[in-house]
Amino acid sequence: MEENVQNDYYLPRRHLIFQEFDRHAKSWQPFLAADYGHETAAHILSEAKREEAEIIATLPYIGGDSNPMTRHLIRSGTSLALYKAMRAEGKSDREVGRLIYRSVCSSVRKLPSSSFVLTKTFIAKEKKRAKLSRQRQYPGDWVWEFVAGTDVYGYNFLECGTQKWYAKHDALEFLPFYCFLDFVTHRTRGWGFHRTKTLSEGSDRCNFRWIKGGSTIKGWPPPFLRE
Repeated sequence: MEENVQNDYYLPRRHLIFQEFDRHAKSWQPFLAADYGHETAAHILSEAKREEAEIIATLPYIGGDSNPMTRHLIRSGTSLALYKAMRAEGKSDREVGRLIYRSVCSSVRKLPSSSFVLTKTFIAKEKKRAKLSRQRQYPGDWVWEFVAGTDVYGYNFLECGTQKWYAKHDALEFLPFYCFLDFVTHRTRGWGFHRTKTLSEGSDRCNFRWIKGGSTIKGWPPPFLRE
């Protein structure tokens, strides 16, 4: 029954998922070519697309369009596909992580033009979503707490859907590199993104925080490679 629900949701959207993969592949190509040559880059991208086809079939159903985290799960699949293709070519987790990080930095060049406003409506909505997540309706979903204070808000992720899914693909060693992309993709004008713990590095939670007026510190290599 669960597999039928999964197929009924993802398979009709297969072309849209591949469109997202193609956008990401376009951003990876220059870095792959620069690092390994055009022929190897073309081979890796071809294999990554083949991996993506298999990955789509394994995506766990976590509520479909009614759950915003579905978008994050699908997005994490493109990086997983590239990782599997590059690993098959003998590339290290660090090489894959650095390549994807560089490509994301080149794609996300500008912050949104408008500043985020922490409203009572937003806080109430996120608290409701967090409470619902703790009912654990879907085993492959995220579970979290929402926290908010004066000029600060965030999430304590107690379970991670991407971590659960990557575990099934033997990709947990790559997961910290994928998580580090948050310091690029979660930048918000007027807010600084901070995080000191992640499930992928063995902590009991991922403590996402946005602080008004703060700055987002990013840069390669990730902290777990500097230690």
